[in-house]
Amino acid sequence: MIDFWLFIGFSMLETFAMFYFIFVLFKIDIYPKEMIFASLIMSFISYVLRTVYELPQMDVIVQVLLMFCFIWLLFKIHVFYAAILTGMAYQAYMFIQGLYYFIMDSAGLFDVGLPYILSICTFVLQTLSAATAIGIGYFLSIKRKGFDFVPDKPSGKIAVKTWEKVLFALNIPSVIIVLLTMYFASNLSTLFFVVPLVNAIILYGYLYFAYKKDRAEDEHFSV
Repeated sequence: MIDFWLFIGFSMLETFAMFYFIFVLFKIDIYPKEMIFASLIMSFISYVLRTVYELPQMDVIVQVLLMFCFIWLLFKIHVFYAAILTGMAYQAYMFIQGLYYFIMDSAGLFDVGLPYILSICTFVLQTLSAATAIGIGYFLSIKRKGFDFVPDKPSGKIAVKTWEKVLFALNIPSVIIVLLTMYFASNLSTLFFVVPLVNAIILYGYLYFAYKKDRAEDEHFSV
């Protein structure tokens, strides 16, 4: 039972951090209760898939889909932009966690033989990653930085321009990297330095084209 609550607690912390970071980055209103609720649901499903059915690869796919659905249906973000936010949230968080993992693994702190929910180092990794994501989000909020092109209407038509197409297309390599990282997790210790590098490149693409989109003069949303 202790393992269950530890898993749920740390998993919720990570999921909440991703919601918080991406919403602050795109200047979307923060709804703490809804974010906690979504994080709880996602964490519980993750626990069942990982520990009961032993399907960690399936868990990754389900978590991405759940975050997309929550951003779209619970937080009322247009479905097109919900997909972009989901991909960017995972890419940014993987970049942060990948750096911490690389540092900790280089120091010999990880033992791949330890079960996921029993590893103290994993809890430390999760805490550092979540704290960093929340910290960056808080810094962006007090500096009033971020992008504001995501419409606050859940429905309606959008005129898809070049920047939107590029941002949406970046979801493809983003999801592939997430899946490959999880699928080859047991063999990452030797080549893990490549993962943060690839994440950084894709994340830079997200930020660059989001900046271009945010500075566009024409309005892209219509009803």
